[in-house]
Amino acid sequence: MLEKTTRINYLFDFYQSLLTPKQRSYMSLYYLDDYSLGEIAEEYDVSRQAVYDNIKRTEAMLEEYEEKLLLFQKFQERSKLISKMKELINEDHSSNRALLDLISELEKLD
Repeated sequence: MLEKTTRINYLFDFYQSLLTPKQRSYMSLYYLDDYSLGEIAEEYDVSRQAVYDNIKRTEAMLEEYEEKLLLFQKFQERSKLISKMKELINEDHSSNRALLDLISELEKLD
């Protein structure tokens, strides 16, 4: 469950601008602010089932966006490469300051 929540949070970060304001709000309240379905339903004066359906549809949309655009996958791959580069730099201490600076700049892009 925690793994799914983490994945959805990342997908939401990458693709939230493609969602409607209502979808963004429901997802933010549910995943980021840890509201229950009932609390969100009360906030918007809708049924708990309506909130649940909206969140499930939005999760599916986020997965579809990722399937097509692969932003999260590329982010994970970049992160792994950066970690490997850091390991190699730490193993060989000779004049790697410039490379470390470049890695820092690369990390800032994410």
